[in-house]
Amino acid sequence: MSKDKFTVTAALPYANGPLHLGHVAGVYLPSDIFVRFLRMNDHDVAFICGSDEHGAAITLRAKKEETTPKEIVDKYNGIIGKAFNDFDISFDIFHRTSAEIHHETAQDFFKVLNEKDHFTKETSQQYYDEEYNQFLADRYISGECPKCQNPNAYGDQCENCGSALSPTELKNPVSTLSGKTPVMKETSHWYLPMERHEEWLKDWIKDGKLDGVQQHDTAKWRNQVVGQCMSWIDGGLRPRAMTRDLDWGVKVPVEGGDGKVLYVWLDAPIGYISATKQWASDNNKDWKDYWTGDRKLVHFIGKDNIVFHAIIFPILLKAHEGLILPDNVPAYEFLNLEGDKFSTSRNWAVWLHEYIEAYPDKIDELKYVLTSIAPETKDSEFTWKEYQTRVNSELADNLGNFVNRVTVLTQKYYDGAVPERGEMTEIDESIVEQMGVFSSKISDLVYQYKLRDAQAEVMNLARLGNKYLAETEPWKMFKDPANEERIRTIMNIAMQITAKLSIVLQPFLPATASKISSALNFVSKSWSDAAEFELIPAGHSTTKAPILFPKIDDALVDVEVEKLNASKVVETVFEAQKKDTSFDNFTEMDIRLGTILEAEKIKKADKLLKLLVDTGLDKRTIVSGIAKHYSPEEAVGKTVTVLMNLPPRKIRGVESNGMILMAENADGELSFISPEKNFEAGSGIS
Repeated sequence: MSKDKFTVTAALPYANGPLHLGHVAGVYLPSDIFVRFLRMNDHDVAFICGSDEHGAAITLRAKKEETTPKEIVDKYNGIIGKAFNDFDISFDIFHRTSAEIHHETAQDFFKVLNEKDHFTKETSQQYYDEEYNQFLADRYISGECPKCQNPNAYGDQCENCGSALSPTELKNPVSTLSGKTPVMKETSHWYLPMERHEEWLKDWIKDGKLDGVQQHDTAKWRNQVVGQCMSWIDGGLRPRAMTRDLDWGVKVPVEGGDGKVLYVWLDAPIGYISATKQWASDNNKDWKDYWTGDRKLVHFIGKDNIVFHAIIFPILLKAHEGLILPDNVPAYEFLNLEGDKFSTSRNWAVWLHEYIEAYPDKIDELKYVLTSIAPETKDSEFTWKEYQTRVNSELADNLGNFVNRVTVLTQKYYDGAVPERGEMTEIDESIVEQMGVFSSKISDLVYQYKLRDAQAEVMNLARLGNKYLAETEPWKMFKDPANEERIRTIMNIAMQITAKLSIVLQPFLPATASKISSALNFVSKSWSDAAEFELIPAGHSTTKAPILFPKIDDALVDVEVEKLNASKVVETVFEAQKKDTSFDNFTEMDIRLGTILEAEKIKKADKLLKLLVDTGLDKRTIVSGIAKHYSPEEAVGKTVTVLMNLPPRKIRGVESNGMILMAENADGELSFISPEKNFEAGSGIS
């Protein structure tokens, strides 16, 4: 294959929380494998990433933690950047969109498109929170998705079905600031009229052609990427606002832009360009060499970002003129965790930085498992039991066992010197022939972005080595001097397999490859060497390899599963004894006694208390409007009456699982309804 030039980007992580394994498996690990492979094949490649530090998600986090957006992004940029470094993700630069060079780049980009009349300015009615006196950006609005009926969709996207939305499409919209229904109010914004670009997008996405010239190989684009894009296009593209009424972000740099910032999906992808500018400046390079001319641009992303990277950003790049469009957008599906979706809000996650802190010597084990289960074409699942099984059976018993056998026997028989081959038998010739296809097979798969299959082929090479040793059993022949030449031949070939493994493992398990190379006193950074048979000459001195992969015991699995369940921020709510109901069907209500264990006021809500209630069946959070009648201290310890089977409802950002029933007198005073006798929590009321 010709030495194409590549600019490879990994989706900018939001700097509003740490990374979990779903992020790693679906973006950062596969992009790192791909780039490491490209470097070994002498491609000119720039590997670009950085933290996305603008948008409503950041301001929402800041409000929640009662701090500033800057403090939020500084905190999480540090956590994310350190995790990437500790996990050995080999970015050329990990930048941030709060940097001055990014603001300048994004503003210049906006002005160029505005001057070329690629935007329209429109006045429209948008949602406004009267209590907070501000317009609501997409992420400040939640409601029911019109396509899948998910009740918690955002104003720009449904994370359940992946559909891109506009706020006005939501059913029963609610402000995430006040929890109230917003009103419509007039405001002006710059829009990208995407409908102007439908025709060329169809040709480019479906056939890989732009203005009749082949731009990319459509066979390599994943079906889900093409399918999602064409669904959007066939449904008719519509204008999309490129500015927002916010005070955190890149300021709109033209007249009339006061109080407005660039839409995060205009701002964020330009972060790839501004990061490249910074890296190029730091390394005496020209950033334009990486965004113009004959170069392949590859975006590694999750499936929820397909539309933005395969439709909106390409429109912006083409409209700017002279900039390259993506050659591929290898989007990954979602990784689930122990039978449930990863959830930051519910703390249902394995956090990358916590894994590294707990198991700093098991980085490659995690890399291997995540690549083995990578959600390339469909959702997949991480479980600690499968993690244990794969490490023990595939890494320890296959790869580790083979390398250990070869280096130990070479030490035992030849003091670590590679023996000279004698005459080869039919089985030897067959093994050599099979060895010869692995590097090209792995290479073909990587270029097709089939990294899961590529890693499997690396492990098949180790299996071939184990099979060879199991069939020849040199340790059984060693006592007979007549077998000397035969054993030397077997061990020489086994050592060549080991050396080949040290090369082809480098993109996938770099630390393990380094350990093998060190034991062999053999280092190769070129993929082309893996095509050779004799990599280590006779007489070459080697040492015994360390135990590459200690077995994972049941205790680790038990600890991690217990930790996961204990940290989940969802009080275990048992199924209601009766089905969800309304007030009209009193007989179906599940009403029980409960005891208030904890109580606290909800900020900026004078009437609301957040209660943790022991219902005798579970401990659940309930939001109750009793703050003007009971202080938190007065509420704690009270026996109360709980309506158990109301559907969960979010109130001021807190999920409430039930209702405290109160008595009210003529003066509007409220009182808990408690039993005359000392009944226990969980007692039913009928």
